[in-house]
This record gives sequence, C-alpha cells and structure tokens, in this order.
Amino acid sequence: MLRITELKLPLDHNEAALRSAAAARLEVGEAEIGALHVARRGYDARRRSAVSLVYSLDVALRDESTVLARPKPDPRITPTPDIAYHQVAHAPATLEHRPIVVGAGPCGLLAALTLAQMGFRPIILDRGKVVRERTKDTWALWRRGILAPESNVQFGEGGAGTFSDGKLWSGIKDPLHLGRKVLEEFVAAGAPPEILYVSKPHIGTFRLVTVVEALRVQIEALGGEYRFGTRVDGLDIAETPQGRQLRGVILADGSHISADHVVLAIGHSARDTFAMLDQAGVFLEPKPFSIGLRIEHPQSLIDTCRFGPSAGHPLLGAADYKLVHHASNGRSVYSFCMCPGGTVVAATSEPKHVVTNGMSQYSRAERNANAGIVVSITPADYPGGALAGIAFQREWEQRAFTAGGGTYAAPAQRVEDFLAGRPSTALGGVIPSYKPGVTPTDLASCLPDYAVAAIREAIPAFDRQIRGFAMGDAVLTGVETRTSAPLRITRAANGESRNTLGLYPAGEGAGYAGGILSAAVDGIRAAEAVARSIVTDETYLGSGRSRQQMPQP
Repeated sequence: MLRITELKLPLDHNEAALRSAAAARLEVGEAEIGALHVARRGYDARRRSAVSLVYSLDVALRDESTVLARPKPDPRITPTPDIAYHQVAHAPATLEHRPIVVGAGPCGLLAALTLAQMGFRPIILDRGKVVRERTKDTWALWRRGILAPESNVQFGEGGAGTFSDGKLWSGIKDPLHLGRKVLEEFVAAGAPPEILYVSKPHIGTFRLVTVVEALRVQIEALGGEYRFGTRVDGLDIAETPQGRQLRGVILADGSHISADHVVLAIGHSARDTFAMLDQAGVFLEPKPFSIGLRIEHPQSLIDTCRFGPSAGHPLLGAADYKLVHHASNGRSVYSFCMCPGGTVVAATSEPKHVVTNGMSQYSRAERNANAGIVVSITPADYPGGALAGIAFQREWEQRAFTAGGGTYAAPAQRVEDFLAGRPSTALGGVIPSYKPGVTPTDLASCLPDYAVAAIREAIPAFDRQIRGFAMGDAVLTGVETRTSAPLRITRAANGESRNTLGLYPAGEGAGYAGGILSAAVDGIRAAEAVARSIVTDETYLGSGRSRQQMPQP
C-alpha cells in the first residue's frame, strides 16, 4: 500500500471526496484504487473561516511501482510503513524468579502486559485498590472531603491517568512505533477505534476504567498475578563483584518476594517510596518540574476563538489550546494538561494538602474548559538534594489547604482580582467545577512570588492569542504541583538503575515520561529491557533473531 500525507479537504466533505482527492494526488483514475484506509485525521484551524480536515491515507493500487518510479516523485506519497509490533524475546521454559512490576498505572500496566505476552508471568504489586473500588474512594474526597491516602487520584489501578482527560498523544520520539502498540491494545480492550487515527486521541475517565479492567483480565489470563493493597517498603540489595544486585522487595507487612528483575513504575506522587529508595542508596537526582494554578473559562469561548463559525462541529469537538509565554523574570509559563469540556479535580494523596488536576469524560461536554497555567521550576529553586523538590511541593500544597479553609476546599480567585493583586471575596459568571468546593481568596499566598509575577504577565499575553482568556470572571484554582516528578531515578543505557542491577525505573515516577501514552511506551521499553536481561542467547536464536539484531533502548 501507499501512504498519502497532507491531504486537505473541506470540513463537510462527503465520503466520495476522499477517494477522489486520493486519486488526484496519485494522478490515477479512481478505478485504480482498491482499499482506502484513514491512517490519520487532524484539522487545520489557522483560518477560522475555513477550517479544513487534514488526512494521511493508506491506499492500495493496482500498480504501485509505477507511481513510486516517477521521475519527480511526490514526497507526500511513500510506501506505507511497517508499524506492527514485534516481540523482542520469549520467556525461557524455566524461570527462577518471576519479574515484578511495581505500580499498575499506564507504565506498569503496559510493562506487565508486554512481559505477560512474552511469557514471563509477571507479578504486579500496587499499593492501591482495583479501579472500581478506587473510584469510590476518589469520589469520597470529591463529594465529602474524605481522603483515603492509599486509594485516590494518584494511587490505585490505572494510575493518575485514569482520572484525567485520557489524552493519548505525545511528542516523544518513537521510531519503533510503540505508541501504536499502546493504542491497539487499548482498542482491543474496549477503547473507541478512532483513537488509532485521530490526531489528538482521548478516551476520558469512564472509558479508561473499563479499558484498565479488560487489560487486567488479559494479563491474568497470560499468567500474570496482581496483588492490590500491597506497598513496597524496602529493597533487598546484595553487594556482588558486579555491583549492587537487587534480590527482592520487602512489603509493608514485612514479607519478602524474591526477584532479580523489578520494573519500578511508581508514578510521580509516591513520595514515601522515593524516600525509601533514597535510604536504600538507589541513585536519585533532582530535576526540573512546574507548579501553578488551574484556569477555567466557558468552553464556548475557547471553541469560538479556535474554530470561529465552525465551533460545535461534531468532527472538531471541544477545542483545546497550547500556550507558552517567556516572562521577563526568566520563567517559562505554559498551559499544561488542557481539558476541553472538563472539570478541575482534587488530586491530593496526602492529608492536609490541596492539589488540583484536570479531568474530562469522553464526551467533553461539561460547560468549562480548564488547563494548568504553570511556571518552570529548577533544582536551583529548591537546593538540598534529590528529595528537596518534594518538600518544595508540599509547602505550597499545605499553604493551599490552609488558604482553602482546611477542609480540602481549594483556594480560588477571579482572574481580574488576581491580575489586580486583590483577594476575591466572591466569584462571578464562570462557576468553578472543583469539588469538594472552593474558597474565594488571594492565590498569591499559595505560590512563590516569582511564579505569581510570571503568571500575571502571561495571562494578558495569552489573551492576545485567545481573546477572552483574561476575562475578569475566569476562575483560577490552586495549586497545580504534580505536573511531573521532582526527581529522576536515573538509569543506564540498558534500562537498569544507574547503580542497582535488576531495578528498572520507568514512567513518570522515574522522570522519563509525562502523560498516559509516553508512560505506557516507557513501560514497554522497560519490559523489553527486562526480557533482554533474562533470556539466553539460545532463546534469542530460537526466535530467529540474533542478540545483535534486538532493538536497543
């Protein structure tokens, strides 16, 4: 088949127009075209008066070689790439210790699935609960202000991504098309097939729940074993001539599981686990992250600004945005985790802290758009070692808890008041979506002065790109601190910890991903690294591929 890219058509074209446009690009008659498959569909909204759809198509022709052999080939016409996933190894017949995956978020889930598909029968340990029970605990915080420290937005089956917009796109480099494997596994588990071709796929929280459950069933059917309510509180590490070698994990109840290979997919909020790793001597280093506030506008305002008269078209859906401003104080301010037609949610995992995040359902039908407006933070802002960033996050989360009234209500402020430097005493026409509620106040006490100054400068700048962004009644809610892990569990080229053999840090908690798709892809890479370490040369050769041919991380 041939891949046609950058094929533009009007927003309301009919099905026949797609085949006609493909024939015109290929310079063949329509009768020459056999099968036609949409590989990707996006949109071009640079001209709001004439929003167009942009396609990549896979087309079967009677004579593909003639098209490719033309004297002046069109670079937008190429052979369809091979994006099928190929397993890197198969488990040996006997295995002394089964690999362990710590964490059942997107990273751990795909690591476990990939290991199970290769026959390694992984053991999956998660401190939280199965996703349905976890959902009940999460709603208890949102509705009644009751926090379950081990079962919440951050902890439990599905990870933090379960209570988000369910975005399934990423800017990572992915030459092996591992992201495609993630999407295909999700579709096989019940996600909408459109995520395979739309330019910005998402599935929303409720659908993610069913996908996570279906993937668990598949992993268990392949010999994987889940243990929920199981927190890893220690590592068994032996000093060997080759270096520090992992021998197993120690659980919160004091029990021990022997293992030579552990994928550490703990997520960005496992602060007690980070402390345990530091105490165990695992190499950690501080890294940049961002903190800020959530902002809410009417979704209709964003739709109109982005799509003009095409706002509300079913193929476009709720509009999103991506904004960046470089403030005069040297800080970068940018929109983070934008959730069209969504809600701002309580995302703390620790008592007496307030943390915000954004979430959407598949329909994206709520009245408000929300996004984090966050400011870059570097290790120079929190000197003191690898764990200092956690202390930095906690300080502002505790301040937000106090400013919100000490009940898990969040501090909030009208944009007009925030820009003017005065506290809000009431909110206006934009109704905040955060549950269990908000307290009008002055958000300047909830962030460092340099972050407040940078955001105050950025909002009017963003208004020049999206008219109405600085509307007086738009609502700011604080604080957004969990944009990423404040540290990195540094790993070597083979995927292992820099100083602990057998430990494979992965995903957001290790500092190597940011979002559902990139975390899931990193989970696959970690699983492959474990498989390479376990299998023998004979196992590689038995699969018909030499060790030297195996893709490297």
